[in-house]
Amino acid sequence: MSRPNAQSMKPATAAKKLDVYLPATPADFQQNPITRNELAALQADPPQWLIDLRKNGPHPKNLVAAKLGVSIAALARNGVGTALTTEEINELVEENPEWLAVEREGYQQVLREERRLKSLRADQAGDS
Repeated sequence: MSRPNAQSMKPATAAKKLDVYLPATPADFQQNPITRNELAALQADPPQWLIDLRKNGPHPKNLVAAKLGVSIAALARNGVGTALTTEEINELVEENPEWLAVEREGYQQVLREERRLKSLRADQAGDS
């Protein structure tokens, strides 16, 4: 495999920028460096495989966590260590297991506290 130059990136980096799960991408995408121009073209006019991956998954952990309204750590704590498809995410939401309800509430509390602290810091900065 050729080493990416300054104008290209590893497939894992490109997959992250595209918000897709790398092992689910085509082999050609996984095995070759992606140039910035190729990435821009994929973003501007996504091929069918990219459209399908974004719609149906499997989705990377960060998107699974966002769709479920929990943290990535919450997924790990509750045994969700792999990428999930949209269908699997929807099933989890529908089932709403106790761990998901608890983790969602905890995550919302963390977000509320972060907003409170941000507001407090902004107020303090405005007073100085």
